[in-house]
Amino acid sequence: MPKRICPHCSQPLEIADSQIGEDVPCPNCGKSILQPRQARAPNEKIKLTVTPPPVEIYPAARLSEIARHIIANVERVIVGKPEQVTLAVAGLFAEGHLLLEDVPGVAKTMLSCAVAQSVGCTFKRIQCTPDLQPENVIGDFILDPTTGRKDFRFGPIFSQMVLVDEINRASPRTQAALLEAMGEGAVTMDRTSYRLEKPFMVMATQNPIDQEGTFRLPEAQMDRFLIRLSLGYPDAAQEKEMCIRAQQQHPIDSLQPVTTGDEILKCQRGVRAISIGADVCDYLVALTRATREHPALRLGASPRGSLGLFHAAQALAAIRGENSVAIEHVKAIAVPVLAHRLLVKPDAQKDYPDGAAVIREIVAGMKSGA
Repeated sequence: MPKRICPHCSQPLEIADSQIGEDVPCPNCGKSILQPRQARAPNEKIKLTVTPPPVEIYPAARLSEIARHIIANVERVIVGKPEQVTLAVAGLFAEGHLLLEDVPGVAKTMLSCAVAQSVGCTFKRIQCTPDLQPENVIGDFILDPTTGRKDFRFGPIFSQMVLVDEINRASPRTQAALLEAMGEGAVTMDRTSYRLEKPFMVMATQNPIDQEGTFRLPEAQMDRFLIRLSLGYPDAAQEKEMCIRAQQQHPIDSLQPVTTGDEILKCQRGVRAISIGADVCDYLVALTRATREHPALRLGASPRGSLGLFHAAQALAAIRGENSVAIEHVKAIAVPVLAHRLLVKPDAQKDYPDGAAVIREIVAGMKSGA
């Protein structure tokens, strides 16, 4: 059935083909979708409807159980990468976005698809090319010939799990179209904000080797990703196991969900309830601030990096079934969360080839009681 947007409450609704052009009441607000909406005052602010958090909060043991089910299901497809799969689930539980950066053919896209299928959420894929336009991502207004009115048609960003494949092949204008969705969970068109259904996660891939015809992600876009990870090549035994599993059909073709979107929302709420002591929080903040003072860096981690490290450490503790965050959780998640936010000075790249080397040095030199 065609999708429409109510002109009064800005909520999505579906109309049967036989009802197009008829006076149909909106199931959300009850008003006629053919009735003109009241004009807004020039300075009136648009109100964004926010879904209230679930009342039930899962304990750490339940969070760990759900995470283990998701990880085990994803590992039916992704062979020999337990750390990367765990990080992907941690990003989902922490309400963050994931950037997969590696050479072609190491299952970056397959990991994203496996996570999306395992959690039972709606899923859309955006294949980026230089001629991809912002309206191809967020949607556009289409003239309805039966009513003569413009209706907003949703783009693929209006899904719970969105794979943005080869994101650095999209133009900067199209990359920027993702900023509001990733940062605020909403899309604004024609002075109207449309909220995105939760849980919402963007999983983007990019190839760092072949840079011809690509557009480097700016720092503002990189900072929107909670975690960046690489899969790397499998060893010989793992590659052999991959071949055996794919003999008849690819494992992704038979992968079934092991949880639901509502369960993931409860998990995200439960992760926020994981306690973090003052000493751990002090260590976390000191680690982030140390990147801003490191002589090899021309750009350190932002306060968004501190918040990301905070929530990612909570998620990792929850996945491990622990009720509180320890300094070891912060150390374990520091490189995936902070390294991509750093810019190394050109003259220091001999000693520090990337941000990960700087983070490892800072972690090694910090005292646990900092």
